[in-house]
Amino acid sequence: MTGEASSNTAAPFKLNIKRTFIIGFAFFGILLLWQVYDSWCPTLLTQLFKDAFSSSEEEVQYLVGVIMAMDNLAALILLPIFGRLSDKTKSPIGKRMPYILVGTFVCAVCFPFIPLFFHYNNIAGTVSMMAIVVIFMMMYRNPAVALMPDMTPKPLRSKANGIINIMGYIGGAFATVVGIFFVLSEYLGTKMIVNEAGDKVPAPHTWAFQNIWAIEAPFLIASLLMVISALVLFFTIKENKIEKEMEAELRRGEEVAEVVDKVEDDQPMSKANKAMLFLILGAEFFWFMADNGIGTFMGNYTIYYLGASTRSNMINTIVGGVGSVIGFAIGGFIADKLGRKWTVFSGLALSLASYVFWAIMNFTVLKGSAGDGTFPFIIYVVWFIKGFGMSLVHLNSFPMVVELCSSKKIGAFTGYYYASSMAAQTITPIALGTLLLFPDFNFGYLPVYALVCLGISLLIFLFVKSVKVNKIKTKKGFEAFDGDD
Repeated sequence: MTGEASSNTAAPFKLNIKRTFIIGFAFFGILLLWQVYDSWCPTLLTQLFKDAFSSSEEEVQYLVGVIMAMDNLAALILLPIFGRLSDKTKSPIGKRMPYILVGTFVCAVCFPFIPLFFHYNNIAGTVSMMAIVVIFMMMYRNPAVALMPDMTPKPLRSKANGIINIMGYIGGAFATVVGIFFVLSEYLGTKMIVNEAGDKVPAPHTWAFQNIWAIEAPFLIASLLMVISALVLFFTIKENKIEKEMEAELRRGEEVAEVVDKVEDDQPMSKANKAMLFLILGAEFFWFMADNGIGTFMGNYTIYYLGASTRSNMINTIVGGVGSVIGFAIGGFIADKLGRKWTVFSGLALSLASYVFWAIMNFTVLKGSAGDGTFPFIIYVVWFIKGFGMSLVHLNSFPMVVELCSSKKIGAFTGYYYASSMAAQTITPIALGTLLLFPDFNFGYLPVYALVCLGISLLIFLFVKSVKVNKIKTKKGFEAFDGDD
């Protein structure tokens, strides 16, 4: 490092906590919508396909997986596109805000139509609304996530990402709490009718006889809060003004980036930095294969394998969220001590251990209770540990990716990061849905699938080069956070 660079990096970096929390409102809206989407849509599709093809739950999971994957395939294509477009956009309200506003309002309008079409047994309408929501959420998601590194020096991005993710998980937890009061399994309960022979039989299209507000309310509430979060962001974050104010500080942060070779604005990536990027994205692909695989089918595991109420799964989601929030709160400080690579590695190892434990319990202790309607306490423990471990992974992996680019390419590299996760989300529902077609493979094998994928991820990540800059100066404790505008 040159003498000039050393002098430029002498002053401690200090995170603007107020602005970071406000930026977090974008992630609040993202996870709020996705939590409702992931918790409800697979089961809605399962019920629609079961009735349409007179099949069992396991037999239609392949179709459910395909539909969920097609949504993510569109996202895989669109995320890098919107990232690059927003990098090059210039407008009076900034380069990210136009995409955030348009994406938010289209999603908010279309989202409540998903349960409405389902209520009237319209497969085409349900799937079409899901596709529109996913496409416009990608318009929103990439630019919204890119706002944080746009306005945060590189050494502070793990801590800032912790705040952003806490805001997101508050959104997810809120959606889950709402779902507890509008319980899907009760909406799908069997209604008995009298047939021509005078016998009581289950009614066809059972859900059409139930109270539509039991499934409509969570979608409406998510749409409303998404709009509110976007408006808070729009009226408080002035992109162009902040970009000018932060220019010198961001440039100073470039001097102490955790990269193998220094990143230059108009130069191609070095081979070492490119190798680091590919390894991170490869490992990310497999940890999302694990995490989203079980996330997509956990509702069905609860209903069809355990025979328990979806309320139990929603509580389980909250427990995992608590573990995640703890990890997000302290993960940045752990990274300061261990470095980002070993913090991510530790999170992967901890999550892998939780999956191994769950798999063992699933075929020993839990085997006899499957289908008896109870939700074992031990799964709450697994979800808490998994939530904490994966929070360390998500907290530090995204800053590692955008560390490898200049400020002119943050949207594009954000697109690469999310393209990798969406590629996994495209493949993993189909893979699991296909496995469930085999007679001996049921929902009890979810943790086995997850631990295999996460084990591959852990092996790949071992080859990521650990780059820890020892002379980064940041404020400590409460002094690390600046509440000034």
